[in-house]
Amino acid sequence: MTLPAQQLAEQLLIDAEDQECPPAPASMLRPGLLLLGLVLVALNLRPALSSLAPLLNEVAQSVGLSSAAAGLLTTLPVFCLGLFAPLAPILARRFGAERVVLGFLLVLAGGIGLRSLFGIPGLFLGSLLAGASIGIVGVLLPGIIKRDFPRQAGSLTGVYTMALCLGAAAAAGATVPLSEYWQSWAMGLAFWALPAIIAALCWLPQTAAPAVSAGARVQVRGLWRDPLAWQITLYLGLQSSLAYIVFGWLPSILIGRGLSPLEAGLMLSGSVLVQLLSALSAPWLATRGRDQRLAIALALALTLTGLLGCLYSPVGGLWGFAVVLGLGQGATFSLALSLIVLRTPDSHVASQLSSMAQGVGYTLAGFGPLAVGLLHDWSGDWSLLGGLFVLVSVLALVFGMGAGRDRLVAVRAEPL
Repeated sequence: MTLPAQQLAEQLLIDAEDQECPPAPASMLRPGLLLLGLVLVALNLRPALSSLAPLLNEVAQSVGLSSAAAGLLTTLPVFCLGLFAPLAPILARRFGAERVVLGFLLVLAGGIGLRSLFGIPGLFLGSLLAGASIGIVGVLLPGIIKRDFPRQAGSLTGVYTMALCLGAAAAAGATVPLSEYWQSWAMGLAFWALPAIIAALCWLPQTAAPAVSAGARVQVRGLWRDPLAWQITLYLGLQSSLAYIVFGWLPSILIGRGLSPLEAGLMLSGSVLVQLLSALSAPWLATRGRDQRLAIALALALTLTGLLGCLYSPVGGLWGFAVVLGLGQGATFSLALSLIVLRTPDSHVASQLSSMAQGVGYTLAGFGPLAVGLLHDWSGDWSLLGGLFVLVSVLALVFGMGAGRDRLVAVRAEPL
């Protein structure tokens, strides 16, 4: 029986990453505690990104940041997702995946706390540490799921994905009330270090397993010269650019439309929650046809409609466009994940394409939030963003049409 594309993508990507997480001794396995730890860790991989956006205007005014500098602040963690992810397998081979996860959970908590201290230097250094931690931990968790829950890997990866969305939604919606309760934006941001510390304490028992060297390696040749691989990479990066613009700037845009910071944060939270619906259904529906081009086009159309609606529609219709935006972005992300596997012949190539697409793609995505800040700084309002949204969406469509064709990347996999 054929798995839906989403589950197939997750399964093969996890298989490819499994070499970085060798089996732990059976005596060390505590399935219930491990599952709780995995969920708690996943819940902490998005709040550092989504908690700042509802307070960005207040933070910028408090410390004297320009719109361009605020754009750089929202961009820095996104760059780190791509730049630091390749370190994850290297660190896992040296110290063990569980210890690396624990260590960078603590670094994540420290980075979140640091953003609330020492003014502008603390904001930027804390954001860098938080982004690097998320990039490294996010690479290792799927392999741990596959290793310790091989028969439930697909369903538990779905739980992991839901935890990511819930963590993002919770931080987007709760940060403003927390800052109002303490009458301090710094305390509202610093609060999200606490869940990371709790997750680290729950994860601590997993570090008792000894580190074991990884298994055999396979070298994939020709991937970086393959046009299809670049089409997938650029599609993932461009759709991610729109996603991180939403994480970093949507509340500020909505506040500029007349919403309160609380209302803007709740609207971002609701849009992220809606992504769960399309993230799970879009890849399955996309595999019913000959290829994924129609699904990609529809998902990008929903995303662009939602973005333009949030920017230009009457205030009374903003919630509807936020829902449309969430449906579109949930579909575009899950389709990008599915393409990595649907266009590769085996798990080794899928792993290498995943590394290429995420490393290059997330680095490219970081320029989106930066461009928003520069445009706002230059124009003094949000009116020019519609052109940016259209440009990025059209480019994503162009590369998505290439990536969505039913064919495989032309590469060779050879044992090292």
